[in-house]
Amino acid sequence: MTLPSLAAPRPRLHAVFANVTLAIITLLFLLPLIWLVLASLDPGATLSLRAPERIALDNFVEIGTWELTFRPMMNGLIISGLASLLVVVLSALAAYPLSRYTMRYGDHFLYTVLFLSALPVTAIMIPVYTMFVRLRLVDSFLGCILFLAASSLPFAIWMMKNFMDGIPIEFEEAAWLDGASSLRTLRTIVLPLMTPGLAAVSIFQFILMWGNFFVPFILLLDPAKLPMAVTLYQFFGSFGVVNYGNLAAYAAVYSAPVIVLYLVVSRVFNGAFRLSGGAKG
Repeated sequence: MTLPSLAAPRPRLHAVFANVTLAIITLLFLLPLIWLVLASLDPGATLSLRAPERIALDNFVEIGTWELTFRPMMNGLIISGLASLLVVVLSALAAYPLSRYTMRYGDHFLYTVLFLSALPVTAIMIPVYTMFVRLRLVDSFLGCILFLAASSLPFAIWMMKNFMDGIPIEFEEAAWLDGASSLRTLRTIVLPLMTPGLAAVSIFQFILMWGNFFVPFILLLDPAKLPMAVTLYQFFGSFGVVNYGNLAAYAAVYSAPVIVLYLVVSRVFNGAFRLSGGAKG
């Protein structure tokens, strides 16, 4: 006696359902971007999604001033770039002993770092602001850079340590036998082999700092020092009737550095992965 077999699910039906679901999710993410592009090219743009009656660059011309766009962009590049560089350097120096040496309290330190990475910035802003007032770091690029770097450092250390764990220690042992110091092996062997990790930490930190509104809004008082993340908010709220065309053009320019950084780093990723694969082989 043979038991009736259950009908196997149709792979084609599952594939169609998965593709439709992914298409809907993709469309939901693309709709705001489509509105951003169309509204920036439409002199009479509104909040609704529509094709422009006349494609023009009037919105970009109107926002293309030093005070409104280029100075805040330069401020944001200075703050985000220097803070990201500081985070990458310090996280690499902190992650190296955690990855290579067996320490008694290493695990407890890592769990503390992970806890600190989840601590909201708003919870510590009031005491930090009081301390910065006493140190005269309020309304300065240095204070903003130091605070952004310090608040981003815990998660960066965790990321950097995970990338270092994937590099065989045999490369360093050979250099140690030749008399190289730990700092030299870190600089000449470990960091070149973990270029994808450095690129990932760098672009991740830059994007977070580029889009950070709260910290520069609190620490920077002079309007001439504000980055685009803050001036975008002021631009939106400084008109009785919002000019959506100008706002969309400003948001497009605001997104440009992140897009350019992604395109540049993607080249580093491809070459670095091929290099690391060859080293492992």
